[in-house]
Amino acid sequence: MTVLPRGATVRKDAGLYGYERALRRHGIEPIAGVDEAGRGACAGPLVAGAAILPAGKAGIVPGLADSKLLTERARERCYEQVVKRAVAWSVVVVSHEECDRLGMHVANVEALRRAVALLDLPPAYVLTDGFPVDGLGVPGLAVWKGDRVAACISAASVIAKVTRDRIMTELDREWPAYDFKTHKGYITDDHTAALTAHGPSPVHRMRFVNVRRAAGLEPDAPGTEVAHIESLS
Repeated sequence: MTVLPRGATVRKDAGLYGYERALRRHGIEPIAGVDEAGRGACAGPLVAGAAILPAGKAGIVPGLADSKLLTERARERCYEQVVKRAVAWSVVVVSHEECDRLGMHVANVEALRRAVALLDLPPAYVLTDGFPVDGLGVPGLAVWKGDRVAACISAASVIAKVTRDRIMTELDREWPAYDFKTHKGYITDDHTAALTAHGPSPVHRMRFVNVRRAAGLEPDAPGTEVAHIESLS
């Protein structure tokens, strides 16, 4: 990954669209943002989204913010606006089996690459959330808390999370004992109790220590992942 072009600066008070404006002032566009949802969950798929928003008023998405900071209803409203306004957008779903096979970090990076590659309009620059992603084929920048400070990353995060939440709600109908519709596969006290009572479902990720423990396997086996508690808003 690279840095911003020489001379390009983004003020701390530049707002959600500051990165895109700074890049466009240097003649760089289209600008894509990419983000994922579900990395810290121990059940269900990993989902990555990518989005390119147009310049000007057409690219201003009402209420846009980091998907984790929005209510479910607000995310759905933002999702409809993002897919309506975006010049291009894409979504990639990585199954729990592939997450187990690759490991979460490798699966995450691969999902972000696929999402960018699937955009109908190839970007000239890519903004990623938090850490650099190589192999994108174009320059880019990893932005700390990017889903809170860069509009295209926020848009991608909304696409990814809404898509994944819908999938988890569908999985809840197949496996109602785990209440996936509420916690979306992240660890909560209720999810832990369901794992203890019923063992893992076919859509749990076996690399995670808590899932392996519920299955009666060695809890500290090499290559296991640790599930994270994440906001359910």
